[in-house]
This record gives sequence, C-alpha cells and structure tokens, in this order.
Amino acid sequence: MPQPLEQFITALRAADVRVSVAEAIEAHEVVASFGYDDRLLLKDTLGITVAKSAEEKERFDQTFELYFSRSEFLYSDPSIDEDREEFEASGNELADMLLSDDRRALAQAMELAAEQSGVDNIRYAIQRNFFARRMLDQMGLRELEKLISATERLEGQDQGDGQGEGQGDGQGGGQGKGGSGSGMVQALQQGRSMLLAEAASYVDRQFELYAKSAGEQLREEYLEQTRLGNVDRRDFDRMSRIVRRMAKKLASRYTRRHKRARRGHLDVRRTLRVNMAHEGVPFETIWKTKKVDKPKIVAICDVSGSVAASAQFLLMFLYSLNEVISHIRSFAFSGYLEEISEELEDHDVNEAIPKILDRVGYRSTSYGQAFRDLSADYWDAIDRRTTVIILGDARNNYGDPETGILRQVSERSQRVIWINPESEWSWGTGDSEMMKYRPFCNVAKSCNTIKDFERVIDDLLRSTTRA
Repeated sequence: MPQPLEQFITALRAADVRVSVAEAIEAHEVVASFGYDDRLLLKDTLGITVAKSAEEKERFDQTFELYFSRSEFLYSDPSIDEDREEFEASGNELADMLLSDDRRALAQAMELAAEQSGVDNIRYAIQRNFFARRMLDQMGLRELEKLISATERLEGQDQGDGQGEGQGDGQGGGQGKGGSGSGMVQALQQGRSMLLAEAASYVDRQFELYAKSAGEQLREEYLEQTRLGNVDRRDFDRMSRIVRRMAKKLASRYTRRHKRARRGHLDVRRTLRVNMAHEGVPFETIWKTKKVDKPKIVAICDVSGSVAASAQFLLMFLYSLNEVISHIRSFAFSGYLEEISEELEDHDVNEAIPKILDRVGYRSTSYGQAFRDLSADYWDAIDRRTTVIILGDARNNYGDPETGILRQVSERSQRVIWINPESEWSWGTGDSEMMKYRPFCNVAKSCNTIKDFERVIDDLLRSTTRA
C-alpha cells in the first residue's frame, strides 16, 4: 500500500473513523484507479469507501483536508521574491533550495525528513518542538547554520580587507564584494526562519492528525480506572460517553438471540421433510441449532447518600443495558424500594437519572426495608430464570438487615450477584452488613470503577448466553 495512504488511514483511525482491513484494501484500489491528482475525486471516492455514518463522514472530511494540505510551503515574504538576487550554488543542498526558492523541493524534503524522523509517532503536545527540530536536522539545518556562520565570518574578513584597501587608495572596493555576501547571508537567514515556521506548522498538523485524540483517550482510560466516588463533576459528560460506549460494545456482542449451528449434527427428519419434493435427495441440509435467549434480570440499585456519586454511573449502565437485555426490571432505593424501569426505558438518560435520584435518592439507607418492599410488592419479578443484581455498599445504618429475605431471593432466583463499590477490606466494618449478605450471593464483587462494572456485566452476559 502506498505510504501516503497508509499514513492517511492511520490518521483516520486516530480520528475514530473505523477502517477495516477490507476497507483499507478498497481504498488502495481507489488510489490505484484514480491516483492523487484529482483531489476532489479522491476525497469523494475515499469517503464513500471508508466513512459509514454522518459522524464518520464529518471526521473524514476534517482529516482529509488536514492531511492533504501539505503540498507546498505556506510561509513566504513577497519582499524577498521582489528583491531576490541570483546566487551561485553554495554546495549545500538545503541552502541551494532556499536560495533558488524551490518550494516544491523543500516540501518534498520536509515530507521525507518527517518520515525518517517518525513525526507521525507524536502523541503529546510537549513533543512538538522536539520533533520539529529533529525533522529539520534530518533536512540538514545544522549544516545550513554552519554555512551561515562561515559565510558571515568570511564576509567580516572581506569587509576588514576592503576597509584597509580603501584607506590606502581612497577607494571602497571591498564594499561591493561585501554587499553581495551580505545578500546571501540575509537570504539564508530568512530561509532558515521560513523553515522553522514551516516545520512548526507541519508538526502541529501531525499532532492534529495522529495525537489530538490521544489526550482524550488517556483521560478516558484514566476515568475508566478511577473510583466512581472520586470522579470530578466536570468529567460527568465524558463518563456518560464512556458508559454508553461500553454498553454499546456489550450490545454488539450479546444483543442478538443466538442460533449456533452445531456442524456435524444433522437434523435428519427436518432434512428429509424439506427435500421430499426432490425424492429424498438432500439438496438442502438442515443442521441442529440451539437457541439461547437473552438473560432475565432484576437490578436493585442503592441510591442513598453514601453511594450517590457511584449510583448515577451505575444507573447509566443500567439504562444502556436496556438495549442489550429484553427482560430487565430495574429498582432503586434509599429507604423504600421503587421500580424505575419505565423511566429508564422511556426517557433520555440525562433526563431519567436526575428524576430518579430526586425522587428516590440521597436519603438514609435501609436495606432491610428495601428487601421487605421487594418481598411484598415485587416478588413476582423473580423466578428460576432470573439473575438478581444488587448494586450497593450494604451499609444499613444498624437496622435489621433482613438476611432471611435475601436467602429466599437466592433460593427463588437463578443466581444473585452483588456489586459493591467499596473495597473488600471494608466489608463488615461499621454498619456494613456485607459479610452477612455474602453467603446468599453466587458472586460478590468489589467494583470501584466503571471498568470493574463492565467486567462483571460482561461475565454475566457471557455465561448467560453461552451455548
């Protein structure tokens, strides 16, 4: 694959435009057919090939314009062009390109130097000056600077000789010679300034292409591993995007009702029945399949004051799980237990969660009362096919924990999973009843971060949909 196209595809992926191997091959075929000469045609054909949504189309357009805006140098000084002198070859390739104002050659040299110095590996803003200088050194800037210094020294010597001759014969013969040298030094100095500006601009574009999203990715990776109670309010929107992305990934993995063909297990009776019109000749074979339904889940979320910061992110995940799980009933409590399924199903997440927290949250916790409400009002939600997920810290303010009801839930359901935002070392300390509840849980996990929660739900869905 041509190097420019490889780099462009890398830039697209950095801009969150998903380009598969097959699409990369198609892009190669597009370039082979149309080339790079017609910029508009190239943009349209590549866009059709790799951009699959309106959002990706917008990111593709921005990346294309940024990547293919590098054909010639941007910086110029018209006064230099008007007063440009004809200089003899200096013996320095970079200096000769500057003195002849060969912009195309300079641009090509910068592209080659960028590739050799690995500028497309830039990831952090603080690397920009480093890569700019590294790229210019690859072009020969150090040698150019030595040439400028040497020319200035020679010019100074010539000027001194000229002054001595002028004093002896009354003529300023050295002045004209010095003037020519001064013109060359000035042109090279201006060329050096242009190179510095061009290199800085080039590296800035590389940062935009390959690294702008890296900072955002690092921040998101950090938030995925941050304790939910420690997430700053300014990061709530970013966390919401992370949760939706995680849930979408789970949805793509588990949302379909699986029918897994078991090759080697022919359904003889159905095959014969289908092929009766062909006198029993099996033109069409029917293989045995196993249907695996999506899980049936009851989710109970503590939204009291002690876990309110964590609860809103867990509610976001529950909201997103509605896309994955067809049979899910969600409940929230501080003291009394209330069903919140309708809010999560019928309203936008940014509208639903504040309503739930305002109505149910931030009160004193009573797990005992929540379990009594579950037993009295919602017992029909649990049967042998139900997985019960409890999200909370099990801190009961020293009230009756009603462990007997949880034992009945365990016996009545398929399994009980408890997700606790506190570390295990704190279970059973103070008013925590976790050690009393733990024997009635099939799984009890400490989930301090949204990444932990994703792993637990992923394991749940994997085991439930396993053939």
